[in-house]
Amino acid sequence: MERELIERIRHGDEGAFAELYQLYAEYALRVAAAVTGSSANAADAVQETFIRVYDHIGRFDPSRPFRPWFYRILINECRRFMKKQRAVAILSEEMGAAGFLSYEERYAFAQYEELYKAIGRLKEKQRIPIVLKYLQGFTDEEIADILDLNVNTVKSRLFKARSQLMKWMKMEEERGATNG
Repeated sequence: MERELIERIRHGDEGAFAELYQLYAEYALRVAAAVTGSSANAADAVQETFIRVYDHIGRFDPSRPFRPWFYRILINECRRFMKKQRAVAILSEEMGAAGFLSYEERYAFAQYEELYKAIGRLKEKQRIPIVLKYLQGFTDEEIADILDLNVNTVKSRLFKARSQLMKWMKMEEERGATNG
């Protein structure tokens, strides 16, 4: 189905582009919010991503999967907006105010609020692989392709990020235990 959509877009079918937007926009917004920590930057990054996809769909290699190509553009746009704005907000506050999560997702988000806050504290080079792996389900190889990194570098960054998250979560647990 996705290949057919891409082919239709390449032949100028704007309806196909609208279908692609519907297919990817919501997940792209979540990933962009997690990466940038800002719903405003996320919305702008997603908009710019779709513009770039539309403008450069002719450069896409149809023999390769579309999803990693799309997310590579999205991550680059997120980085561009973060550099431009130089502002990183706490993920939970932005996502809670954004209102783009369903009731069930907000409930699930509240359950993991501390984890999302901790992810927001990670360095960008560790946060992006964590978001791609655990929010989007990309494999280590796909993440390496998206970020243009060696697979071992991705594995190393994921390991360090998970270790840091576990350390912070353990500290929070201990702090909670001593406070009551």
